[in-house]
Amino acid sequence: MAYEVKGVVARSKGAPVSIETILVPDPGPGEAVVDVQACGVCHTDLHYREGGINDEFPFLLGHEAAGVVSAVGEGVTNVAVGDYVVLNWRAVCGQCRACLKGQLQYCFNTHNAAQKMTLADGTELSPALGIGAFAEKTLVHSGQCTKVDPAAPPTAAGLVGCGIMAGAGAALNTGAVQRGESVAVFGCGGVGDAAIAGAKLAGATTIVAVDIDDRKLEWAREFGATHTVNSKETDPVEAIKALTGGFGVDVAIEAVGHPKVLEQAFYSRDLAGRVVLVGVPTPEMTVELPHIELYGRGGAIKPAWYGDCLPSRDFPMLVDLYLQGRFPLDKFVSETIGLDSVEEAFEKMHRGEVLRSVVVL
Repeated sequence: MAYEVKGVVARSKGAPVSIETILVPDPGPGEAVVDVQACGVCHTDLHYREGGINDEFPFLLGHEAAGVVSAVGEGVTNVAVGDYVVLNWRAVCGQCRACLKGQLQYCFNTHNAAQKMTLADGTELSPALGIGAFAEKTLVHSGQCTKVDPAAPPTAAGLVGCGIMAGAGAALNTGAVQRGESVAVFGCGGVGDAAIAGAKLAGATTIVAVDIDDRKLEWAREFGATHTVNSKETDPVEAIKALTGGFGVDVAIEAVGHPKVLEQAFYSRDLAGRVVLVGVPTPEMTVELPHIELYGRGGAIKPAWYGDCLPSRDFPMLVDLYLQGRFPLDKFVSETIGLDSVEEAFEKMHRGEVLRSVVVL
């Protein structure tokens, strides 16, 4: 029997979202139904609504969520009814060529639920990132459920499921920030501030936050930025070099998803430094850099896939660090809202007024 719940749906490109009746099937083999308790409003959901990911409308939005498992299908052993979980969108398969090389964080065949959730009239929904958590219940593959300490409130724990993991992982995993290194983070929204917090956690001594909004730069200081640069007023490359003895940073993290910002990050790093891409571009964007600069600067340019995380390893770690007072998940929560305020939250996010609006169900 299907569960009948309310959820936030994007029916067509650019149109305002609507609250619809959603039918969630009983879990099949390898699947789980999760009662969603909280879900962050992530920029990726706005990308889906705007058609920036694909055109498989209608979408059931929401993916940055925590909740409790309420039903499991045949063969599920990794979670049980009653488990408190954060949802992830990279449930590794264990069998693809990346997994067989022991590089599970790069899994090329991640799992999603086989069954479809639908509208009341039977129209199949495309769940955002295979999750669809702006709903009272959602159906996922059991591997998308990561158990964490239930002492963490869902408003904080759920954020680990996407933006916070992407940003912190860009610093800790992809960028491999080391003690005493210097870091620049371009773009100080939720993902960028998570990268700043991750760099601080790793022991970076110089952390430069770059943005065009002074309000965001003040937020960045709260997460560990030691210096700030308003790139609307100052050349960020020259400012970063001035703060690093003229050399540039060891790690430059681009958290905007824009070619011009990537170029700034590229030129702001030291020789043999690392550039990490975590901002999401649009499909038509292109990058042009002098070949001699690519060759002559050495180092690495590394896209961050979900912060190169293993959810089973990294989600519990970040939640535990939060509970120990060492990773400030609460600071990312700008407001809590209901399902009926998601469209307004998109507008606030677009205007840069919030780090994260969190839907509480």
